[in-house]
Amino acid sequence: MRIRKRPLPPCNGILLVLEKSASAPPRIDCLRHHKPLACASSSGYANKSQPKFFAGSAVLLHSRSGFDRVPSSPFQLSCQARRCYSSTAVQFQYVSSATAPAESPSTMVAEIIDGTAIAKSIRDSLNAEISEAQRVNPLFKPSLTIVQVGNRPDSSTYIRMKLKAAQEANIICTLKNFPDTITEIDLLSEINALNDDPSVHGVLVQLPVPDQISEVKVTNAVAPEKDVDGFGPLNVGELAKRGGSPLFIPCTPKGVMVLLESAGVELSGKNAVVLGRSDIVGSPVSYLLRNADATVTVCHSRTKGLQNYLKEADVVISAIGKAHFVKGEWLKPGVVVIDVGTNYIPDATKKSGQRLVGDVEFESVSAVAAKITPVPGGVGPMTVAMLLQNVVDAAKRCYIAQAKRHITPLPLNVLEKVPSDFEISRAQKPKHIRDMAHEIGITDSELELYGPHKAKVQLSLLDRLAHRKNGKYVLVTGITPTPLGEGKSTTTVGLVQALGAHLGKIAFANVRQPSMGPTFGIKGGAAGGGYSQVIPMDEFNMHLTGDIHAISAATNLLAAAIDTRMFHESSQKDGPLYKRLVPAKRGVRKFSPVMLRRLKKLGIDKTEPNDLTSEEISRFARLDIDPDTITWRRVVDCNDRHLRTITIGQGAAEKGHSRLTGFDITVASECMAVLALSNSLSDMRERLGRMVVASSKAGEPITCDDIGCGGALTALMKDAIKPNLMQTLEGTPVFVHAGPFANISIGANSVLADKMALKLAGTEPGEDEAEMSGFVVTEAGFDFTMGGERFFNIKCRSSGLVPDVVVIVATVRALKLHGGGPDVTPGVPLPEVYRKEDVELLRKGCANLAKHISNAKQYGLPVVVAINQFETDSQAEIAVIREEALKAGADDAILSNHWAEGGKGAVKLAEGVVKAANKTEGKDFRLLYDVDKTVEEKLNIIAREMYGADRVELSDLAREKVETYTRQGFGNLPICVAKTQYSLSHDPALKGVPTGFTVPIRDVRASVGAGYLYALAAEIMTIPGLPTHSGFMDVEVSEDGEIEGLF
Repeated sequence: MRIRKRPLPPCNGILLVLEKSASAPPRIDCLRHHKPLACASSSGYANKSQPKFFAGSAVLLHSRSGFDRVPSSPFQLSCQARRCYSSTAVQFQYVSSATAPAESPSTMVAEIIDGTAIAKSIRDSLNAEISEAQRVNPLFKPSLTIVQVGNRPDSSTYIRMKLKAAQEANIICTLKNFPDTITEIDLLSEINALNDDPSVHGVLVQLPVPDQISEVKVTNAVAPEKDVDGFGPLNVGELAKRGGSPLFIPCTPKGVMVLLESAGVELSGKNAVVLGRSDIVGSPVSYLLRNADATVTVCHSRTKGLQNYLKEADVVISAIGKAHFVKGEWLKPGVVVIDVGTNYIPDATKKSGQRLVGDVEFESVSAVAAKITPVPGGVGPMTVAMLLQNVVDAAKRCYIAQAKRHITPLPLNVLEKVPSDFEISRAQKPKHIRDMAHEIGITDSELELYGPHKAKVQLSLLDRLAHRKNGKYVLVTGITPTPLGEGKSTTTVGLVQALGAHLGKIAFANVRQPSMGPTFGIKGGAAGGGYSQVIPMDEFNMHLTGDIHAISAATNLLAAAIDTRMFHESSQKDGPLYKRLVPAKRGVRKFSPVMLRRLKKLGIDKTEPNDLTSEEISRFARLDIDPDTITWRRVVDCNDRHLRTITIGQGAAEKGHSRLTGFDITVASECMAVLALSNSLSDMRERLGRMVVASSKAGEPITCDDIGCGGALTALMKDAIKPNLMQTLEGTPVFVHAGPFANISIGANSVLADKMALKLAGTEPGEDEAEMSGFVVTEAGFDFTMGGERFFNIKCRSSGLVPDVVVIVATVRALKLHGGGPDVTPGVPLPEVYRKEDVELLRKGCANLAKHISNAKQYGLPVVVAINQFETDSQAEIAVIREEALKAGADDAILSNHWAEGGKGAVKLAEGVVKAANKTEGKDFRLLYDVDKTVEEKLNIIAREMYGADRVELSDLAREKVETYTRQGFGNLPICVAKTQYSLSHDPALKGVPTGFTVPIRDVRASVGAGYLYALAAEIMTIPGLPTHSGFMDVEVSEDGEIEGLF
C-alpha cells in the first residue's frame, strides 16, 4: 500500500489516498472527519487470522524465515523503502500560500512547510487510531521504552519532548535511566531484557552514550522488531537495498519524506541533492529519494563544485550541521528545501544567549525556493512524530503476529506397505523446533532449546496470552483395553495431523512422557505408530529433556531426608537436635523459610530461634515418625523387579536403624502426579510441601515441608514444570509433559501443557471463534471408565478446564474379544476369528463400547467414536460398530485409517470432531460426585455409575486408613481407584459388560500433594520386571551416533 502522488480533490480535512494495486480504484479518506470518499476493492487482502481492529491495512511482519505482509489499519501504511512513509495524511493546509506569481521567479517567496502543525496532526491521528483499536481490544497498548545513560542536559531535553509527544498520542512511554558508570555488558543485558518483554513494542537508546560503551553494539542489540529508531543493521541494510523491506525507517529521514509528500512535491524524475552522508540522516534520505525515483546526488565536505550541483537541484536536503551554510544565490528558483540542520549561534536577544538555526540561510533561500522548512518548527517535530508512528507500527506488528498463526505441514511419503515405526520416524526430517515455535506464536524468549528438535516453553507465555479465549479441548479415550491394543496414542496423533496438516487448524497433540522402563522392557514406546507418530521417536522415548530424572532426584532426596531425620532424632536429645537443625551462621541463628512453614503449622507465632520455649523446641524439632506408616519409596526409571522389596540401613554406620521398604518406577512417584496437576510454579511448591510421607506416633500427618524438603524439591523440578515442545510426522505441534503412572494416578499429561496449548490455539479479541479456534487433543490412560473418569473428576477439577468433546477409540478386533472371542497372547499368531468377518461376535462386544459411551455421556459432553481401522476389517463390521455406537448415544462413529495414511486417513474423523466440538445444544458439563461426600460414598458412586457394580466393600485396613485420612482432614479429596485395566470390573477375567459384582477395596492411600486419595481394588505392581527377551537387547548405536533397533 502506498500514497499515490497525484492531484487531489479539495477537502477541509486531511487527505489520504490509498492504493492497493494498479488495477484497483483508489480510496480517498478525509481523515479528520473519517468519511470515505471512494472505496477500493478489498480483494487480495483477506487475512482471517487478523484482529478486526486492524482490518484493512498493511504492516510488514518479520520472522527468521523472511518478511510477510499482512493487513493493518487505514491510518497506517507499510513502512517500506518505497513511496509511503506515514499513516498520517497528505496535507496542504499547513503550507503557507504566500507565493509569488509563477512568471516572476525573482520575487518568489517560499511556502513554509509547517512541520509543527503536521506533527500535531500525526499525533492526533495516532491517538484516534489507538483509541479506536482499544474499543475492540483494550489490550492494544503501544509502548515505548527509552534507555538513557547518564543525564546530559540536551539528551534529557529531547527525552522530555518524546515523553510529552507520546502522552499526546496515547502511547505508553517509559524512561529507564542508568548511571553513566554502567558497563557495556550490563547495559546490553538491560536491552536484552527489554527485547524479551512482550509488553514493550519499541526500544530507543538515547544517543550519545558514554565513551566506555559502543554505540554500534548497543543500537545493534535492540531487536529488529523493536528498533523503532531504525538504526539496527537489519533495518538499515534493508533500506539500503533497492526494493528492500525494512521494518522501520529512521525517524528523521522518514519525517523528511512525509514533509515532501505533505507539501505535494512530486519526486519522480527530479534532481535531488543531499548535503551530508551520515548514517542517521544523509544516507537513509538518499535511499528513500532514490526509491521515490528521484535522481540523487550525495554531497559532503570533500565534494568539489558543490554549488554547481546545488544549482541544478530541484530538491535540496541539507543535513551537514553548519549554520547558514547554504545561500540563496547557490540555488535555482523554485527549488524545494528541507533544512535538517540544528545549529546554535550567538544571539544576545535570547535569554540563553543563543538561538537555533538551520543549515540554510533562511532569508536568502526563502526568496528563491518554492517551499522550505523552517528551523525550528520543520523537521524536528516530525522526527518525534515518526518515532511515535514507528511505535504504533511495532505494536500492530506484535498484535497481528500473535493472531497470524499457521502451521506449515511436512510432506509425508506414505508407502503402501507400512514400514516399522522406527523406519518411518527416521525417514522423516523434522522442522527445527524454533521454526515450529514461530509458527504457533511462541517467541524466542519463551523458548529453551534442547537441540534442534525439542525445547521447553516458559510459563510466562500463559501471562502473555492470558487475554485469549481458549481453543477447543478434545479428550481421547478408549474401550476397555485388550492385549490387541486400541491405538489411543496413534489416534491422538493422527487426529491432530488431520486437523493441523489437512484442515488448516492450529492443533496440538498433548501426550505423556513415556518411562524408559517399558521402552527397554516389553511394551515399547508411546509415540504413536505407523504414519501417526511423534518425532524424533528415539528422543521422545529416551531422556527427552530430563524431566523424569529430575523427579527421580526429588523423590530420592525426600526418601533420604526421611530416613536421615529418623536417624538423627533417635540419637540426640531435644536441645542438641534443635541446635543442629537451626545452627548459628556467622554468629546468627535464623529459621529457613521451610522452617517458618512448620512453625505456622504448629501454631508457634515466633520467628527468632532463641525465643522458643523448651516445649516448643520439642514440638518443632521432633517429628517422631512411625516407621510402619512411611509410604514414601525411592524410585528408578527402569524395570527392576529386585528392587520391589528391599532392606535399607544395614551398614554399620547406621547403628541398626534398618527398615523394610522398596522402589517404585519413577512415574509412580507422587512428585510426578504433582507435576501433572500443578497450575503454576507456586502451586507446585505448595503441593510438594504438603505431600504426606508418613504419620507420627501420635497419628499426625508428616509432610514434605515438615521434613524440610519442599523448597529443595521445587528447585530440582523448577525446569521440569515447563512443557516440552516436539512435533508429529506431519509437522504439527506436540506438547510432551509429565507421565503419571496410569495404574495409580490420573494417567494423563500435565495441566500446564493443556493450558498453554489452549491459549496458543485460542482466539484473540475480535476474532471469529468458530472459524479461528484451534484444537488441543489429549488422552487419558486406559479406557474411559478409568482414565476418563479420573480425567474429569481429578484433573479437570484441579485445572478448571472442560473438554468440548470426548473421542472413544475402538477396534473391530478388541470388540470381538469383549464379545467372547478367545484370549490372545502377545507374540502368538491371532486366532482366525480376529482375522475374518464375524458380525455376531462383534455385535456382542459392542456392549462394552456402549457402556463407555453411556459413561461419557454422564458428564454432559458430545461423544465421537473413532473406529481405528485394520486391513482385516470388513465393511459390514464397520457398519455394525457405527450402528451400535449411535444407538448408545454417540454423536457420530467414524472410520479412521491414520495408522496407514497419516493425517489424510483421519480427515473425516477430524471433521466429525470439529462439528461435535462446536456443538452447543445438549452440552451440560457436570462432575460425577461432590468431594464433600464421604470416602465410601464417593467410591460407591464410581463403582456403580462407571463400573456397573452393586457396591464396594472395604477391608479392615482400608476402613482404618479412611478413618485416619478423614481425621487428618483429607476425606474431602477426589478418589482414584486403582484396579485392573482389562475389565470394567476389578476382575480381569470379566470381559464385556459385567454387572452385579462387588468391588473389594483392599487399601486406601493418600496423594495429598497431588490432591487425591487412591483406593486399591487390586494388587498393583508399581515397578514392572523385565522379560526374557527385553527391548534393550535390540538397541545399538551406529558409528555416526544414530540409535538403531529401538522399536
